[in-house]
Amino acid sequence: MIPVLRLAAKRIGTSLLVLFGVSVLIFCIARVIPGDPARVALGPNATAEQVANLRAQLRLDEPLVAQYGHFLADLARGDLGRSLYTNRPVTTDIAEFLPATLELILVAGIMMIAFGLPLGILAARFRGRWPDHLIRVLSLLGVSAPSFVWAVGLMLVFSYYLGWFPIAGRIASQFEIGRVTGFLLIDTLLAGNGAAFRSAAAHLVLPAFALALSGIGQAARLTRANMIETYETPYIEMARAYGFPERRVANRYAFRPSLIPSLTIIGLDLAALLGNAFLVEAVFGWPGLSRYGVQVILRKDLNAIVGTVLIISAMFILVNIIVDVLTVLLNPRIRHAQRGATP
Repeated sequence: MIPVLRLAAKRIGTSLLVLFGVSVLIFCIARVIPGDPARVALGPNATAEQVANLRAQLRLDEPLVAQYGHFLADLARGDLGRSLYTNRPVTTDIAEFLPATLELILVAGIMMIAFGLPLGILAARFRGRWPDHLIRVLSLLGVSAPSFVWAVGLMLVFSYYLGWFPIAGRIASQFEIGRVTGFLLIDTLLAGNGAAFRSAAAHLVLPAFALALSGIGQAARLTRANMIETYETPYIEMARAYGFPERRVANRYAFRPSLIPSLTIIGLDLAALLGNAFLVEAVFGWPGLSRYGVQVILRKDLNAIVGTVLIISAMFILVNIIVDVLTVLLNPRIRHAQRGATP
C-alpha cells in the first residue's frame, strides 16, 4: 500500500499547483471578456453612479493583481464571493446545484461500466460474428452522436410518445423531500418515501443514459480491442489447453488485463462529463451545476464563473487521482515499478 499512498500524495501535490494555475487563468480570462459585469448586473437603466458603486464593491476599479490577491484571501476563508445572478453567496449556489450534477454523472458512470464493459467482452468473445458486428455499430453510433442529440431523441421516444419516463426535472412536484445530502436518491431513501424514490429514479434514467452513451461506446470498443489482444497471449492459450470453459477464460483470465485501459477511459469520460453535462441538463431541465455555469457565463458573473470552474477542475483532478490509484491497484507491474523507483 505504500507505493499507492506515495502516488496519491504526489498526485495531490501536483493537483494543488494545477488548481492554482487554473485559478490564475480563469480569473484573468473572466476579466478580459468584453462587457462590464456591473452594467450587465444592473441593467441598461442604471445610472453611471450606480454602476461605479457596484464596480467599487466588486473591486473592479483596482489593478488585476490586487483583485487576485483579494480573491486568494477570500478563498482561504472559504468565501468565493457573491453571485450577481442569484444574489447569493457562490458557495451556497454550488452547494445547491453540485449534488444534482454529481448524482447525474455518478449514475451515468455506473451505466458506462454496467453496459460498456459487458458489451466489449461479448464483442471480443464473438469476434467476427453478428453480435460483434452489432455491438461495433451501436458503439460507433454512441460515440459519434453528441449527447444532446441522444437526449432529444430519448425524450421524444420514451417520454413524449411512449410516456414511460418523465420529461423534465428531478422529481414530481407533489413530493417534498427534506434536503440532507442533496442526492435525491439518497434523501428519498432516508425519508423512507418509496414513491418519491421511484419518481427520482425515473427522472434520472433518461438524462443519465443520454450522458453515458458516448462513454458506453468508447468503453465497449476499447474493451473489445484489448481483450482481442489479450486472447493472443500464451497464458490464454494455456488456459484453453487446460479445458477451461470459454466463459471462464473471458471473464476471469482475459478481462482483468483488459480492464485497465477501459477504466482509464471511463474515468476520463466521467470527469469530462462535469463540464459537458450542461446540454443534457438544459434539455431535461436538470437543475445542476453545469447549467448554472452556463447561465453565469452569459451574465458575466465573475465570482460565480471562477467558483464554478474551480469546482469542476477540482472534481476532474479528483477523478483522475482515483483512476491512477485504481490502476496501480489493478496492475502489479506498476506497483513494482513504483516500489523500485523508491530511493
